[in-house]
Amino acid sequence: MPMSSSSSLTNIASSPESIEPSVTGTWKPQLTKIVATIGPTSEQLPVLKDLVRCGLRVMRLNFSHATEEEVELRVGNLKKCQGRHGNINTKDGDMNVRAVLLDDGAVILTVKEIESSKEFNGTVTCTIDFSGDLRSRAGVNLPGAETDLPAMSTKDKIDIKYGLTKDVDYVAASFVQSAAHVKEIKAYMVQCAEELGLDPSYPLPLIISKIESQTALKNFDEILEASDGIMVARGDLGVEIPIHQVTNAQKEMVAACNAVGKPVIVATQMLESMAKNPRPTRAEVSDVTNAVYDGADAVMTSGETAKGKYPVETIKMMNEIIASAEKFAVDRPDLAGNSYGGKMFANNNKEGCMEASIAKASVAAAVKCHAAAIIVLAKTGSNLPRFVSAYRPNIPIITFVPSSKMARQLILNRGIHPIVGALDGVSFHKRPAIAIKHAKDMGIIESGENVVIVGIEDDNEEQFGTMKVTAVP
Repeated sequence: MPMSSSSSLTNIASSPESIEPSVTGTWKPQLTKIVATIGPTSEQLPVLKDLVRCGLRVMRLNFSHATEEEVELRVGNLKKCQGRHGNINTKDGDMNVRAVLLDDGAVILTVKEIESSKEFNGTVTCTIDFSGDLRSRAGVNLPGAETDLPAMSTKDKIDIKYGLTKDVDYVAASFVQSAAHVKEIKAYMVQCAEELGLDPSYPLPLIISKIESQTALKNFDEILEASDGIMVARGDLGVEIPIHQVTNAQKEMVAACNAVGKPVIVATQMLESMAKNPRPTRAEVSDVTNAVYDGADAVMTSGETAKGKYPVETIKMMNEIIASAEKFAVDRPDLAGNSYGGKMFANNNKEGCMEASIAKASVAAAVKCHAAAIIVLAKTGSNLPRFVSAYRPNIPIITFVPSSKMARQLILNRGIHPIVGALDGVSFHKRPAIAIKHAKDMGIIESGENVVIVGIEDDNEEQFGTMKVTAVP
């Protein structure tokens, strides 16, 4: 039964100003993840350690603004961070355009003349409608223009191949226009892996398609089907479509991703003011809160943590907003709305139906017995953790996996908290007890609480699902 308004307001009034992160004792991890862009003000090891401690789960590297030396430093330092427990951004036609927007619309130009005598490298003459300061490497938007930009520029291809040598886990592809773009990037990664002599069985980076144009919105369904996840890139999107439609587009995209069980990141200007100030605006807090209510798997920072004055405070604040929103949504589901945690997973794909069925049963059992966590015993290549996440339980999904690569490619999904290698060599019958002990030692579950344990096992070349509901000893 939902909490009364009086009780809820009393709890809000008496809540602490901040939530101090801890590496010992009880730990109730947030379900919605934090992706942070790392740059000059956050790349050093002491700062990165603080970011991980305060809630950073995925590091974003923007190759449009980073040298190879900077990438090496940031990747190396992240590997040295220990949490309680990267992503590459890429991009550089024939077009008919009247308006040009620079730096997310900070400067607006109107096209007056195009040098049509030259097929390439011609001059475009514009008048400045709204002037402003222009930073180096700022983005350029051509609202409404159908461009013939390729899926990857020459620089993108170099960056992606280099990223494979650094074992990146995701590639966030900019200005994806169609499913064909996504497939072209995937095919190129396969080619690069072969050229680099990588093990064919080793997982390639997952493709997160950035939706930031009118064309991408029109082709969204096919892009979603071809992609491993979606980023709602509200900066460019906000100058490609009417700005008052951005929130509506965000809600539609998040709901669509939830329905097919693919992760979705809400990005751009979430805590923008914290680039200069130690506290966010009230509107920014509402923005992050509503992204959690909408069902986002992750929220992302950009300049706030890459070049801002308060990167650690930004991540800490975002983590506190997420924690507050998730608690309130459980206490007052009537006010958080029916969308909290995400729209219902439709599971229209016939593949993985056994895993999906077990996942659905585990979430239903967890609700029925008021479980503190769902423990997933996953094998290499298993999609069971993703299916459990897709059914959106409001408790942590503690996932035991055999490799760090598998763990890193699961961390983006809502609620999943991987533990690597703890069950290696452990027999089937002993795995649940050892898994419970590890989760208890981490402080995620406590004695007397109920947990649901699920897994897929092999028996004489046949697979069968297991589910167990038990109390923590």
